[in-house]
Amino acid sequence: MRTDLPRWPRIAVVGAAVVGLGVGVAGTAVVVGLSGEDEPTIIGQPADGPITLVSYDTCESALDELKAAALPHVGPYGLTGGDRDLVVEDRADAESDGSADSAGAAPGARAQSAPGKAATSDGASGEASGGAAKEHSGTNVHESGVDEPDLVKTDGRRVVTVANGQLSVVDVASRQRTAKLTVPGGGYASQLLLDGDRALVMTGGDAQAYRGERMVPSDKPIDPVANGSRLVLVDLTGAGEILGSLQIDGYYIDARQIGSVARVVMRSTPNLKFRHPQGDGVTESATERNREVVENSGIADWLPRYTLESGNARSDGQLVECEAVSHPRRYTGASLLTVLTVDLQRDLTTGDPISIAADGDTVYGTGTSLYVADDHVEHGVTGNNFAPDVRPLPAGEQRTEVYQFDISGAGKPVHVASGGVEGTLLNQYSLSEHEGNLRIATTVASAGGSTAQRLRSMVTVLTRQGEDLMLRGRVDGLGEGERIYSVRYTGDIAYVVTFRETDPLYTVDLSDPSAPKVTGELKITGYSAYLHPLGRDRLLGVGQEATSDGVATGLQVSLFDTSADSASRVGQFHLPEAYSEVENDPHAFLYWEDKGLIILPVTVGPDGAGMLVLKRSGDRLDEVGVVQHTDSRYGAGAPPPRRALIIGAELWTVSDLDIMVSDLDSLAQRAQITL
Repeated sequence: MRTDLPRWPRIAVVGAAVVGLGVGVAGTAVVVGLSGEDEPTIIGQPADGPITLVSYDTCESALDELKAAALPHVGPYGLTGGDRDLVVEDRADAESDGSADSAGAAPGARAQSAPGKAATSDGASGEASGGAAKEHSGTNVHESGVDEPDLVKTDGRRVVTVANGQLSVVDVASRQRTAKLTVPGGGYASQLLLDGDRALVMTGGDAQAYRGERMVPSDKPIDPVANGSRLVLVDLTGAGEILGSLQIDGYYIDARQIGSVARVVMRSTPNLKFRHPQGDGVTESATERNREVVENSGIADWLPRYTLESGNARSDGQLVECEAVSHPRRYTGASLLTVLTVDLQRDLTTGDPISIAADGDTVYGTGTSLYVADDHVEHGVTGNNFAPDVRPLPAGEQRTEVYQFDISGAGKPVHVASGGVEGTLLNQYSLSEHEGNLRIATTVASAGGSTAQRLRSMVTVLTRQGEDLMLRGRVDGLGEGERIYSVRYTGDIAYVVTFRETDPLYTVDLSDPSAPKVTGELKITGYSAYLHPLGRDRLLGVGQEATSDGVATGLQVSLFDTSADSASRVGQFHLPEAYSEVENDPHAFLYWEDKGLIILPVTVGPDGAGMLVLKRSGDRLDEVGVVQHTDSRYGAGAPPPRRALIIGAELWTVSDLDIMVSDLDSLAQRAQITL
């Protein structure tokens, strides 16, 4: 590995606490296999497992029930008592008028287009202008044919990227930038979806948190800053044009796209102006004042608002109708999940929203279902994830609630089922739908004792029964004293990596959903933070090598033979003192099967960064080279490449400031395009 790479700090994904309060559902259903009629058998109270949702009848009933749900959780600093606490900055002029806004949402989305034909998601289901598209790679996604937002997309004719609030379009044939647009409204724009000549850009507002103008004790909830999120529809032809902008009160979580239709998940909190205790520190009066804030609120304080600019028209109002909001049996009313439907080939609307009085920040999608999960743990923002070793586990009961939406039809998603499992998630790869069952891998931290005594992991199988996701089977006790670092499902098999000092790679047989079982365990040093199937009987892992005491020593890429019940490692590449963004964001990973190339961004200690290219030859992993970006404006501090694309016989590497085009075989530089 060359040591003359330009210096660049490790890419750290640090999201502020996006604040809200989730569903309060107590207890866990105990399920033991199946009965003779193949129906899930529940032991204990049925209400402890499934999550039954009901819709509000009117805005009056919605307001009454939201107030009643929230009042028991009101404290001197706002809504408290859960894993995510809501406190809105105390301002002298912030008085609730208790009025309800009567403005309704604009017309909903149109019929859904047919799913894309590509085996891998490339965001190119429509016909783009220009010459014939070259063979090209797509975004690395969880499910084939279901695209996920990322910072760069290509259809083989053009490369579209967003960074620093700017959208850039580069023509592949001429290697010239054809458009550069400022994303309206500011905010952190770092994700986009592509379909034909159009792109949908998502911004998450200012993802930060602070404690307001008055000092709040450090053990009290923080104040959320919500400047809103924005969806921006862009025409990519010519010099580019902003076609529409939808600003929403709340936080953008994630999205999934099939064909030209994107399902966008947002999270919002009520606009309640709570009062903080004054200098005397008396909390009783503050609590009473905050209860009055809730009691005097109007429905407009609880539901998100929108501002839509499309063409020459502008409208604003209440985003979701009261009758389109559902709620579980037990909830606090302090957070609202909303799913929007956006057809990139049609005019931008308010997205025909559907909402649940719940929380969530993990999104997983298939061709027919969209799942939103809430495990009451922050997972970072804009699709990235905190590393497992720094992600806190909640105190007390740990439970993941899952909401399933049917997205197979035209129009808005339809909520079809909900349920819950014990434990917390790693990321979306913890979930997998297969043959009508939902498999979920979680980690549980029991109260008391040492870390070795408290931590354990499991894989649970849920099956839909009516409107409930019911526990069907479970295998428990994986990685005693360790937490999950990566998960990958391939058909009836789950591969689960846990880690504390060594890396057990577990093979879990899920062919009998009612009786999943561990069939193999491989113990090696280090761990894999991302697992990627490489055809039949081979699995690639990207993570960190470590000492026998669990101290990380640098990037490790491992090749596993999975043909037997227990996997074995047959190939390895180790880069000391290195780290890859793939460990936190799988979108950064690229595998080009035709040439056996494995491409990933790396940061090497304090010395530099680049795009590492490995070649798989059978069970060998050999370094081809590293593509480095240089910029005279920044010298050794030039931003490193974060994504790689293969277009024809070229490797395109993308940083926040430029794109470098290299020969795919020799890695010789052919062009450098300033963004």
